[in-house]
Amino acid sequence: MAKTTEMRLVDLMVLKQDISKVLLYLGKSGNFQFQSSLGQGGETGKGESAESAMYKRLEQARSFLGVDDSGVSIEEAELPTDEDFSAAESLLQSLEDLTSRDSAAIDALKRSEEAFSEASSFSNLKQSFSELDHLSFLNLRVGKINPGVLEELKFAAGARAIIVPLGEDKTRILAASSKRGRFALDTELQRYGFVPMEIPKDFKGIPDDVLESLKAQKESAQKAVSDLARERANFTESHKDKLLRLLASFSLGSQLRGTESLLESTQLVYRLTGWVPNKDCMEMMRQLDALTEDRISIRQYKPEEVPAVLAGHEKVPVKLSHGKFVSAFQRMIFSYGSPLYGTIDPTPFVAIFFTLLFGIMFGDAGQGLIFFLLGILMAKKVVKLGGWNKFAPIFIGIGTASMVMGLLTGEFFANETVLEPFERFVTGLFGSPRNQILPMMPQSNPESIKRMFMFFGFSIAVGFVINSTGIIINVANNFLQKKYGKALFGKSGLAGAIFFWYVVLLAVRIAALGHSPQIYDWVVIGTALFFSAFGEPLIRLVDGERPVIENGLFAMVIEAVVELLETIITYLSNSISFLRVGAFALAHAVLGFIILTMSEMVGGVGGVAVTILGNAIVVVLEGMIVAIQAIRLQYYEFFSKFFNETGREFEPYKFEYKSIGGSL
Repeated sequence: MAKTTEMRLVDLMVLKQDISKVLLYLGKSGNFQFQSSLGQGGETGKGESAESAMYKRLEQARSFLGVDDSGVSIEEAELPTDEDFSAAESLLQSLEDLTSRDSAAIDALKRSEEAFSEASSFSNLKQSFSELDHLSFLNLRVGKINPGVLEELKFAAGARAIIVPLGEDKTRILAASSKRGRFALDTELQRYGFVPMEIPKDFKGIPDDVLESLKAQKESAQKAVSDLARERANFTESHKDKLLRLLASFSLGSQLRGTESLLESTQLVYRLTGWVPNKDCMEMMRQLDALTEDRISIRQYKPEEVPAVLAGHEKVPVKLSHGKFVSAFQRMIFSYGSPLYGTIDPTPFVAIFFTLLFGIMFGDAGQGLIFFLLGILMAKKVVKLGGWNKFAPIFIGIGTASMVMGLLTGEFFANETVLEPFERFVTGLFGSPRNQILPMMPQSNPESIKRMFMFFGFSIAVGFVINSTGIIINVANNFLQKKYGKALFGKSGLAGAIFFWYVVLLAVRIAALGHSPQIYDWVVIGTALFFSAFGEPLIRLVDGERPVIENGLFAMVIEAVVELLETIITYLSNSISFLRVGAFALAHAVLGFIILTMSEMVGGVGGVAVTILGNAIVVVLEGMIVAIQAIRLQYYEFFSKFFNETGREFEPYKFEYKSIGGSL
């Protein structure tokens, strides 16, 4: 069984003239994790770097131009040079004129639209406003209001006032009332958010030629904005690649300078301390020597030589190294917790168990083919699903497992007749030809019922293998960490394992061979339960912890009784839990039968539609449910056996392009 990747602590002393080259190498290699969080350095608070300031300006330019930066990568980027600073400044100056003209054009358009709207509102007011306002019996108010409350205002004013909308958008009104009713009118207008407007006393409305002139101004402003939009598009097209290259370079420089400012340093020397996989140590030292022309001091330590690790104050970071298929399952491990450094790496087992469980519960050759093809397309980047593309090997794996199970059950897109020639050929090689190698659809005959119980027994057998693997990993991990008491005693130790395995062996003897329990059976089971129930004091005794009985004899007995019951219930529930694997496999077969029956009942084009829709629902919804169940069985039945303490995931220092947005 493979263990977690062996690590080394590396201490680097770097001259100031070489620090940029060293950080660039470490960040791009993505194989160095700082021992502690940055921020302890001697040169903090240095202010914003020139690279960071330029990067923000370029990011604002990118935002203004609407350039998509989702494909920007800084893996191939280099630190910005003086020429890059000059090129960036030249580009930004070229854009500054366009930006100012664009802003002025937008403001001019806004003013012209407002002027035309204002004028249009009063185009139907031809009588002199001063003449109307000085009438002894008339009180006038002109202003703005929300069109949504206009009808409510009319209703509230009632017969006391007349409300006249001005303009087509009804955002301006003329309100008229008698002199005696002006206070009531003002109250109602204020209640509905009326904003008075200043009207010249000799205002008589807007002549038609003035309206036409304002309209022409508005159209001219709109054209100016459109022309500038085309100019901006042309500028974007001709400068896009250059802008993205500069963004990548200055993003890299910004991150590197930020890290540099936080490092522990003197005026001449920087110190970097971090963890590196042991297999990469020699190559890293060779590369750093070459980069600095041997102007670097490198010291490396084994974890057991690091005082903070020995004292338990620091956990060695854990890195898992695998091929493409197994590594796709690593996030499933780390989402639950990181294994402890130096323990068994469970990822290969998770890859096998998850794929197996999914295939058993989702057995259909056609539906499995969809997952398989989707995984291939994701791996080839034909289908891009963001961060999900890294899980392409999982889709390929579960698709393959589902197809294999589908060939056994004879299901192809919920149809049990398409694969009959293949099924009869295979079964004919070993006896009488049958339509299915492994019929799953429940029937009322005794043979079908017997087969169903055998399949549930197979599900429990799979659970036995998974549970046993978890126990073995736990025992091995404790031996590796020299925790011999935990390895031997307790429900997840060797004592619990012996109880579990012996009870299963006894059940098989009784069921298959007709044996009855003997005295020695009860002795073995009782002894295993005793060491499991009294695991806590026995662990303290073996590991040299004192006192052996922490809380007195009575408390120890009570704890032992509880531990005894928990051991029995845990192993029983862990085993029975795998019945759901068989249940989901049967449910999948029943769903396929329902889809096939409904499509035959509808017939024709409708039947084809039912088949397509039914299979789509099964692939999406049942696929999600089966995946969740497979993950659940991993977490609660497998991981719970050995994940008693979590470690620290290896998170290397690396550069990543991150858009910060902004506007000019």
